[in-house]
Amino acid sequence: MPEGPEMHLASRFVNQACRGLVFCGAVEKSLVSRNPEVPFESSAYCISATARGKELRLTLSPLPGAQPPREPLALVFRFGMTGSFQLAPAEALPPHAHLRFYTASPAPRLALCFVDTRRFGRWDLRGEWQPDRGPCVLLEYEEFRENVLRNLADKAFNGPICEALLDQRFFNGIGNYLRAEILFRLRIPPFEKARTVLEALQHHRLGDPGPLAPKGGGKSRKKKSQETHPGPMDRMEHPPPLTKGPSKTPGAQRDLPEMTTAQQPEGPGLQHNPGAPTVLVKGRRRRTRRRQATTGHRRPRKKADTPSEESGGPAAS
Repeated sequence: MPEGPEMHLASRFVNQACRGLVFCGAVEKSLVSRNPEVPFESSAYCISATARGKELRLTLSPLPGAQPPREPLALVFRFGMTGSFQLAPAEALPPHAHLRFYTASPAPRLALCFVDTRRFGRWDLRGEWQPDRGPCVLLEYEEFRENVLRNLADKAFNGPICEALLDQRFFNGIGNYLRAEILFRLRIPPFEKARTVLEALQHHRLGDPGPLAPKGGGKSRKKKSQETHPGPMDRMEHPPPLTKGPSKTPGAQRDLPEMTTAQQPEGPGLQHNPGAPTVLVKGRRRRTRRRQATTGHRRPRKKADTPSEESGGPAAS
């Protein structure tokens, strides 16, 4: 759901996209929208936007000499789950464009559209901010801070801080993801009593980091220690290149070409010693016989015990 920062980004987009554009005609509403019709029509008007918390105000201001003469009209939008504003060509409107403002015809016509896929968004023709919402966290920080500290006795602060942060009377514009980010970055347990957490701010002036400011974490110290204490590989003038060992998976071993007798490495080794006993492991004996057939090495047969030549002749019968 769009929260305070997203609403401010949307207002900046409207102001930048509509700068220098002249709109005209009536405001069109889609047939499926349950929001009210916008009773506004002018031969030339401009559009501006401002945001406060989770609300956005769109102002339609007729230009001098526009017909019919009328006063500006303000609409307050609440985006719901998927609301947003888009500027698109009038001939290729985006899907789910439930409110459309068209530019004048001499230039290629554009349309500023309020797009809402799930249709949870609302607009209010009165143009007033909701009275039960507190000051904006971003644009009215001093009033926001004073409003919270002055009302700490309210029952909303009896519960955990994770619930109090969603009360729009005091934290206008804060939602689920901002609540999680705030508590995580300040290392505040989410089920700590809200009044206990916020009372510590009463004795600190505005601009003072205060007791809730995050202290330096261990990550920076760890990174600094790694920079000041190089490892053994850093002390070497020419470190050896990193090589990747052969894969031990059966599929990779089947893809490798088998070595012939001429390619066998010299020197003693367990794998190349013809006298090495066959390891009786399940699934390995058949592979050992296959390897003997390809390399030409066979296990010598065990000879029968015979009298030694040094014993001085054949054994007595």
